[in-house]
Amino acid sequence: MPNALWQPTPEEQQKTLLTQFTKKIQDRYNLPDSEYSTLHKWSIEHPELFWEEVWKDCEVISSETWSKVMGKNLFNVRNASGSSGWFEGARLNFAENLLSQGKDEIEALCFVAENGSKRSMNYAELREAVAQCAYGLKVLGVSEKDRVAAVIPNCPEAVIAMLATASLGAIWSSCSPDFGIKGIHDRLGQISPKILITVNAYQYNGKEHDCLAKIREVARLIPSIESVFVAPFTETKITLQGNEKPWAELLDSSATSTVFAQLPFDHPLYILYSSGTTGLPKSIVHGAGGCLLKHLTEHRYHSDIHPGDRVFYFTTCGWMMWNWLVGSLASGATLILYDGAPTFPDVSRMWILIDEQRITHFGTSPKFLGAVNKTGYSPRANHKLDSLRAILSTGSPLPGNLFSWIYEEVAYVPVMSIAGGTDIAGCFMGGNPNLPVFSEELQCKSLGMNTLAYNVAGESVECEKGELVCATPFPSMPIFFWKDFDGEKYHDAYFDKFPGVWTHGDFIEITERGGVIVYGRSDTVLNPGGVRIGTSEIYRPVEEMNEIVDSLVIAQPWKSDVRIVLFVVLQDGIVLDDELVTNIKTTLRSDATPRHVPSRILKIPDVPRTISGKKVEKAVLQTIKGESVENIAALANSESLAYFAELSEELKK
Repeated sequence: MPNALWQPTPEEQQKTLLTQFTKKIQDRYNLPDSEYSTLHKWSIEHPELFWEEVWKDCEVISSETWSKVMGKNLFNVRNASGSSGWFEGARLNFAENLLSQGKDEIEALCFVAENGSKRSMNYAELREAVAQCAYGLKVLGVSEKDRVAAVIPNCPEAVIAMLATASLGAIWSSCSPDFGIKGIHDRLGQISPKILITVNAYQYNGKEHDCLAKIREVARLIPSIESVFVAPFTETKITLQGNEKPWAELLDSSATSTVFAQLPFDHPLYILYSSGTTGLPKSIVHGAGGCLLKHLTEHRYHSDIHPGDRVFYFTTCGWMMWNWLVGSLASGATLILYDGAPTFPDVSRMWILIDEQRITHFGTSPKFLGAVNKTGYSPRANHKLDSLRAILSTGSPLPGNLFSWIYEEVAYVPVMSIAGGTDIAGCFMGGNPNLPVFSEELQCKSLGMNTLAYNVAGESVECEKGELVCATPFPSMPIFFWKDFDGEKYHDAYFDKFPGVWTHGDFIEITERGGVIVYGRSDTVLNPGGVRIGTSEIYRPVEEMNEIVDSLVIAQPWKSDVRIVLFVVLQDGIVLDDELVTNIKTTLRSDATPRHVPSRILKIPDVPRTISGKKVEKAVLQTIKGESVENIAALANSESLAYFAELSEELKK
């Protein structure tokens, strides 16, 4: 049994919202004990009771109650109806639930720009701004199920406009302003928005980037856009054209309160998008009630977010973690919004932000943590960090060396490595304030999520690698894909591999402790000689090496089998000589197995990634094989693929 890196004290456990909820359930349903495993087992065996208890415990606001919590055939694999079958008859409003929790004088959000400028709003001011924006949208003819889109930084205007949109029953969809014209059009062009909200420009890494030029081209390509509202995000003067109007004109100062449309549980709330690296991004429609309940469980029970806590996640409006972050308003939290580079002007930036803003929950990615670690910088030695109660990480598996580094050089708080996706607007596995933290493990399966690992025969396995599936329905399943009229795309995405259970596409192992190890995407699993190897099994030890900044691995078809090819990005001044190649192979052989040792190791200048930061192994393999990559616009650094095209001849050897 490995040693726990962090363990809650009995006193800490008694204070958590999870403990309070567990005691209620234990008393009400005569559970044998208050262990998390017992609560989780009950939540998946009695999903209708569990989600009803979440609704009651979190005091969800609704104008009408439900006639039935859970309908039949909830895994409707041809779903195109827009109904998940949950909480039939209930009527509520997502925005009302987010805006009702905070007291007027409590800070609702604080925005910090890359240049250090700040803006703050308390709950009373946020409610007023939402009311003004909602009325302005209504005057423009925005009504239920109309689409309001945004290409916008992570700023107060994004939160205000989203909540105003939801208050009317319209549908919100957003992209980050660093998307290119094609990337924006590939997404928003599918959904025909009526209104587009944007900014004049944004800042990243000390440079200002114009936004309006590409927005004008996007508006030309999407004829449904009637008005474009431009917020002044930088000091650069704005010269408006055509149907462009200043953000201030959208806000009607005569509005003093919001009339929240009372809508069905499954009323469309968000359209989110898959990465789109293998074709046009899937337009995933999520319902208001499902997102609300899922985020409440993850914020309150799994993250222990209390009213007044100050929650930060480094994200853009083009990633579902922005929706997840904003959802913490429903728990009475204060949002800390940041837009810009996380390491500008240097790697101290985020740690300064934690102290200045008294952040309690700091959310980030393994990529950021690894970059700080590689510099040798010690946040613990240079900052107080005494406000921190949890560090959350997602985007890719958090490697063991970064677990250790956090406890040595950052803080002694729970490290909550979480995993789920855009498809469910939440997590299958996540944090737990009542459980110990073990290296490389996600602490637990999420409440209400019957997360299993399936082998190739479709059998549930433990302490063995398998395909991540969910065998029980849950409220935050997509209600449908946009324009997927017969539900075929929905079926193919989740139910084609193992009929009757949700297949997510990750390669995992459930440990004897009930924790979960994620080995990467199952569609990028390496299979040399018939042995299944998750990509993270190679990334972890390789990227722990001081000489290596980043890496990418593929399984190249080779002589009636496949061979592992590893690409590495090296630190400045480091040469990929025979000694380093030998060290890499030795490290992999000792940390993993001889099967993990690559046949070829090649140096590259950069790793291709999606805009949300995920490595794109499939696109690299397609490039090397001379196949076309269907959607270059989905990549943040598409120019990096050119180098792999040049390597295609070398890799024939």
